[in-house]
Amino acid sequence: MIIGEIPMEQLVEPAINLFADVLPSLEEIKSLSEYIHSGEKNLMEFARKVDENMNNASSQSSGALGIGLYILGRNEEAIEKLRKTKDSKQKHIYMAYALRKLHRFDDAVESLLKSLNFGADALSVSLEKAATYRHAKNYDAAAEQLKSCANFENVSAEYHYQLGRLDEALGLYDKASDNYRKTIALSPNHQNALFHLAYRCDLSGEEDNAISYYRQIVSHSPTYVSALMNLAVLYEDREQFDKASQCIETVLETHPNHKRAILFKKDIDSSKTMFFDEEKEIKKTRKNQILETPISDFELSVRSRNCLKKMKIRTLGDLLNISEAELLSYKNFGETSLKEVKAILESKSLYLGMALEEKPFVQPQIEEAPPVSDQDQGLLNKPIDDLQLSVRAKKCLQKLNIRSIGELTSKTDAELLGCKNFGVTSLNEIKKSLADIELSLRSLD
Repeated sequence: MIIGEIPMEQLVEPAINLFADVLPSLEEIKSLSEYIHSGEKNLMEFARKVDENMNNASSQSSGALGIGLYILGRNEEAIEKLRKTKDSKQKHIYMAYALRKLHRFDDAVESLLKSLNFGADALSVSLEKAATYRHAKNYDAAAEQLKSCANFENVSAEYHYQLGRLDEALGLYDKASDNYRKTIALSPNHQNALFHLAYRCDLSGEEDNAISYYRQIVSHSPTYVSALMNLAVLYEDREQFDKASQCIETVLETHPNHKRAILFKKDIDSSKTMFFDEEKEIKKTRKNQILETPISDFELSVRSRNCLKKMKIRTLGDLLNISEAELLSYKNFGETSLKEVKAILESKSLYLGMALEEKPFVQPQIEEAPPVSDQDQGLLNKPIDDLQLSVRAKKCLQKLNIRSIGELTSKTDAELLGCKNFGVTSLNEIKKSLADIELSLRSLD
């Protein structure tokens, strides 16, 4: 298989039976897990095998089932099964993983320590403890744990990878990138380090380096979905639509129901056929710049400003969607305020209700905005990074100079879609992220 000019290795099913008489090694289980997650078909087939073995009551079977249930993301069930099996390093390591997924961090650390009694590698356990503290946002404990492994500097790839993850969590992005590079120097195909380094390069504008690292990942791991998706974004930004399509098609070959990939494919297909009228776009851009001018840029009385704010009228464009009568019907909005607003619009050769003449009239729903609590205001002041968006969505928001969640919620669908390469995929991703914290984009309806 080839993406662009990248020859891609085929992922072969490992000859590993999780339900054999003896549990596979930790490395073998890791290889099996990677294969299982390489495609929807593999995942469904493995889920069937797990369910077939669920009635086996032997201690050995409980251990295999616990690990299998963890691989499937069924963490509560995994813990129940693992509790019933005999002690082994595999049992306690995978018990720790499942507990960590459920945010039971102290229990996870305790389980990791127990694995040492059954032959688990001391360095690996220390690094997993550091990762667990990091997930718990106990960064001091994570740093202290990694400090105890300092004699593995320039020796262990995983040590530098965990250092990089901690640096990244602390916002020390240059240090994080340096540690990812050290990881790759020690282990050239360390997929996670390559991905995080590519991601950091992408966000910092080093697109050539980001593409190079993502290409290295997909050449050895053709089913690394996040790398393929991010690589497709970079290709689309460069208008290399065929390469972007190949990345997305590769994802859909193994994950045919991947929602983001399906939406992204539609965006790319649309981009291929889009006709760009430069003169028309320049005129449209100038017009949009005027319409998107915030009301706060103009001198208004306190009463006028407060009334418009409560009516959710924030830009000149919003004023074109409302009539004089509707403004005057609002509480405390009088003739003096009306004159102020009309003067602003006349200075731009605009007038109230102008947009209503170009489309069917819809009665706007104007409600007084409820007061914002301190807790809600704190949420709105949080940075966009807290939403955990994809690279593509983040880069588009950077272009729009949107830095906080509050700034994002003040934008409409149309304002976001007006940004180059900001498609329906990114819009839906942002809407879902906001909905998860009970917020939404601004609506003019």
